[in-house]
Amino acid sequence: MNLEDLLFYNEYEQFYLMSKGSNAFKHFCEKAFGRDFSQDGFSDVSQVDRILPYIPKKNEVHILDIGCGNGKMLGYLQQKTNAFIHGFDYSENAINTARELFKGKSDFRQGCIGEIDYPEEKFDVIVSMDTMYFAPNMSVFVDQIMKWLKKDGFFIAFYQEGDVMPKTQNETTSVLAKLLLEKNISFDCIDITKESYELLLKKREVAISLEKEFEEEGNRDWFDMLVAQTDYCIKSYEEYSKEMARYIYVINKANSMRETE
Repeated sequence: MNLEDLLFYNEYEQFYLMSKGSNAFKHFCEKAFGRDFSQDGFSDVSQVDRILPYIPKKNEVHILDIGCGNGKMLGYLQQKTNAFIHGFDYSENAINTARELFKGKSDFRQGCIGEIDYPEEKFDVIVSMDTMYFAPNMSVFVDQIMKWLKKDGFFIAFYQEGDVMPKTQNETTSVLAKLLLEKNISFDCIDITKESYELLLKKREVAISLEKEFEEEGNRDWFDMLVAQTDYCIKSYEEYSKEMARYIYVINKANSMRETE
C-alpha cells in the first residue's frame, strides 16, 4: 500500500511535525480543548473524560486507540487509570513522537486500518476518535474490532457527519449505525452536535487570539487552517445542525453477544 494515497496522509505527516515543535499550537489546544492532546479534531477534555467510566478498575487493563496520533490522549487515559495503552496510526511522525513520550506500559505501531491486526479478546476498551472513516471497508473493520474486544469490552466511537461522511437523518441512520444494526450489534448513542458547535466557536475565538504567536513562529499557514476549520460555526446552530452532526457510539460486546444468542 502506498501511504501517500491514503486519506489526508501527507497533511497529517506535516501536522504532527508542526504540533511537536509549536508552542502556539500547544497553547491553542490547552485554551480551546482544556488539554494539549495535539488535537486536529472536535473533542475537548470533557468529551474524552466520557471514556473513563467504561475503563474497568482492575489491575491489568488494555486500551487501544485507533488512529492514535502522537498518543497524548492515550497518555491522559493512562494517567487516570494506569492502563496499558496501545495505539496505531499511519503517520510515522506521530508514532515516533508517541514512542518518545510514553515509554512505559505502551505499544505504539505504525500501521493502517485493514492491514494491522491484534490477538482476539485483547482489549478492555477500544476507542475510535474520528477514525472509522479511514477504513477501506468499514463493515469488515467493525468485525475486526469486535474480535479484538474482550467478552465484556467496550467500543467507543466518536463519529462526525457532514464532512468526510454524509449527513444523514439521525444517529440510527449514519453509515456506522446502519452497519451495527445490520450485524445485530446494539449500541447507545450520545448526540454531541450542540457541544461540537459550541466548541467550534471557542476554537475560533482562541485561534484568533493567538494569531500573533503563530505568525512569530512562522506558522501562519497553520493559523489560517485552524480558522478555516471553524468556518462552519459562522452560521447559526439551527443552520449548522442541518449540515453537520456528531455522535458518540458506545458498544458493549457482552450485551451484543447476549442479543445474538
